[in-house]
Amino acid sequence: MPVLNSRDGFGRRNRAHTATPEGSIPPTVSALHLPLIPTEVEGRVQKVLQMVESGTTLNIRELALEFRLSPAYLQRLFKHQTGVSMGEWLNEQRLQRAANLLANSYMSVKEIAYTIGYEHASSFIRAFEKRFAQAPLRYRKQCNYAKC
Repeated sequence: MPVLNSRDGFGRRNRAHTATPEGSIPPTVSALHLPLIPTEVEGRVQKVLQMVESGTTLNIRELALEFRLSPAYLQRLFKHQTGVSMGEWLNEQRLQRAANLLANSYMSVKEIAYTIGYEHASSFIRAFEKRFAQAPLRYRKQCNYAKC
């Protein structure tokens, strides 16, 4: 099976004239509830889920390289299989891991930010506050008080 990337036509908004990997015209958007390539795609997406949930800190580009796909195509496959944006899911996984580290470790906020894949603590703090409606240190204090 050939590896598909954004140049293969799957990135176009108008799918009316885009061919599938097998050369046929794809079904309408409303009929795209089934996997594009049922066994192969399902396995790749399952592997992505397992890799990230195991605690491996990877970004979309690294995952795409792992599966020899373009980042855009991998994101479309993931969204199609799970119904969730890959970027949103990866971010949620990282923030949940950070919350666990805040509650169960003595690592600094900066160390946690770096551990979960943020280059800058300020970016991590902003994302954490947006997700949990409180700063990381306040979350840690609250968890220590309530024994999260």
